[in-house]
Amino acid sequence: MPSVSVIVPVRNEAQGIEAALRTLLTQDFPRAQYEVIVADGASTDDTVPIVRRLQAQFDNLKLVFNSGKLSSAGRNTALRHATKDVAVIVDGHCTLPDRDYLKNLSEAFELSGADCLGRPQPLDAPNPTPFQEAVSAARASRLGHNPDSDIFSNEAKFVPPQSTAVAYSRTVFHRIGFFDQSFDACEDVEFNQRVHRAKLSCYFSPKVKVLYHPRSNWKGLFYQLSRYGMGRARLAFKYPKSLTLPALVPPLWVVWVILGGLASLFVPYLGWVWLASVLFYGAVLWGAAFVLSHGKMPVARRIPLVFSGIHFGFAWGFWKETISRLRTYAARTSASAVCTRQSDSRCQSLL
Repeated sequence: MPSVSVIVPVRNEAQGIEAALRTLLTQDFPRAQYEVIVADGASTDDTVPIVRRLQAQFDNLKLVFNSGKLSSAGRNTALRHATKDVAVIVDGHCTLPDRDYLKNLSEAFELSGADCLGRPQPLDAPNPTPFQEAVSAARASRLGHNPDSDIFSNEAKFVPPQSTAVAYSRTVFHRIGFFDQSFDACEDVEFNQRVHRAKLSCYFSPKVKVLYHPRSNWKGLFYQLSRYGMGRARLAFKYPKSLTLPALVPPLWVVWVILGGLASLFVPYLGWVWLASVLFYGAVLWGAAFVLSHGKMPVARRIPLVFSGIHFGFAWGFWKETISRLRTYAARTSASAVCTRQSDSRCQSLL
């Protein structure tokens, strides 16, 4: 069976890092056959002291310093220290469902012969609040995540790697390189896009699912989805064909809500259309709330708010990144035009 390097990029994860690492370090898998590599992105809390304390108990736990701070840089830093046959990414704010995770992962690689593995990533937390339950229900629905993704599936099969691959044979990195460190989010989707372009195989195994902790408040959820939106926009500029209609729906909807609302002040009939669309959106969210909450009213009341955080957060990040990219492109185009008319050594720095 393949040996396993577990890659754990973290930054300020003191609240949950010990529990996450203990579930990894007490796996029913030969200790010599796996290593856990924590890449710390300059944490300012007690993350590093906690990891160092655990190192005294577990000789297969490594700690490396991620000077780039971002998750993409942390993944690459840890991968450069990896020594096993396959590598799997496990974030510091998630937990494993049982002690057979690494055994199931290694077996899935061996039996499938795949280049990489995908897994379910449901949102769950011990003793969740009503808001966290609402986040879990909303994100698992078709209104809360891209319907092209398999991350909430439960069927073993070969799948496109873009949204699900999290474990890779070492040969994958030899062939396509490491993660793109210009990405602050969605670096996994960008990497998996290259996996797909290289025609490498991905096997989806429900046996290697992990449980991600949902955000505990609306602000945290909005920030998380805004980072996803920024990553998706950055991915679209790098790979235009990766931009699908489902990914465009939230950004376009928010544009309509804002600009349509302003335009309706001057065009009365447009105002009725705008109002009808907003009311329909609200009705859909409340209808979904009653279906997804299974009769739990504290959860149902929060689901529309959660959906708004998902949709508007994603849209905010998407347009923020898009506008930033367009401004950069315009500035470089202007600088290029100036440089064609001038013989100036400073032009190279402008471009």
